Amino acid sequence: MNLISTMPKRIAIIGGPGTGKSTLIHALEADGHACMHEISRDVILEAQKEGIEQLFLSDPILFSQKLLEGRLQQFHEAEKHKTKHLFYDRGLPDVPIYMDYLGTDYPNHFTETCRENKYDTVFLLPPWQEIYQQDNERYESFEIAKKLYLFLKEGYKDFGYTTIEVPIGTVTNRKNYILKTLQKTT
Repeated sequence: MNLISTMPKRIAIIGGPGTGKSTLIHALEADGHACMHEISRDVILEAQKEGIEQLFLSDPILFSQKLLEGRLQQFHEAEKHKTKHLFYDRGLPDVPIYMDYLGTDYPNHFTETCRENKYDTVFLLPPWQEIYQQDNERYESFEIAKKLYLFLKEGYKDFGYTTIEVPIGTVTNRKNYILKTLQKTT
């Protein structure tokens, strides 16, 4: 007897800072799609309440561990969703890839966690100067955002993914591109 999986396909939307990931996630959610939101701002704000202005800069391992734990929890929450797709604002591999970008050593379990918990499809948003904005939680310059994009593209490839690049355009066009691509591939 064949059992049909009710587990949704896990779809990660990745890209450097300021590429429109969260805006796209909110648009998908507004259309009724199940989405998991980015947690890094929550981790940053929690640390700031404890008096640590930039946890990522002052203790990158602790910051990254908190991100990895939160994203792993989100990954496993897919079991609770009865939907065809579950969209994620960033993926687990972002954590070690950002550490690689910084040249920071990290525990082996970071990489192991990423290899053991795989997304079904990964969409990559390229850097986009016209929409890029820095703020209290996004301290990277646009030049850094472009470098991070390249690290993400290569890093996900190293984790065995073939990323699908989403063209620059309106939120609606980007959302429709993702949904049409998923219709063809899933």
